Amino acid sequence: MAPVYDAPTKDRPFRMVTAPARSFLNSTFTETPGSQKREGRPTLMIHPQDAARLGLGEGDLAEIGNERGQVLIHARLFDGVLPGVVVAESIWPNAAFVGGKGINYLTSDDAGLPNGGAVFHDTAIWIRRATESRA
Repeated sequence: MAPVYDAPTKDRPFRMVTAPARSFLNSTFTETPGSQKREGRPTLMIHPQDAARLGLGEGDLAEIGNERGQVLIHARLFDGVLPGVVVAESIWPNAAFVGGKGINYLTSDDAGLPNGGAVFHDTAIWIRRATESRA
């Protein structure tokens, strides 16, 4: 049986979910000043134990990636996610991310197995503290 998700590996030990941000019903809302103000900036929800192991604190800039690319995003410590799972609430335009590369740089556009569907809710990634301080 073929795997139906992007399984974590030694090199990509985290599973990333890219759920819509609470104020972004769809991409139209990412362009409104009110929605942008409520959400603030793109963040990566990470369990405090995982963050501590990686040397990340609240608001620190993290670099996340896989074979598709790398993205810079600020850490948000949140014990409401399981260790090993991170959430990047999304639909943010690329320009909202430090460096101009959005979360879709990491997600696949392949049809999900076995009969199609989206795979962007389950992407294996690595995480490390960003080497540069970019606010």
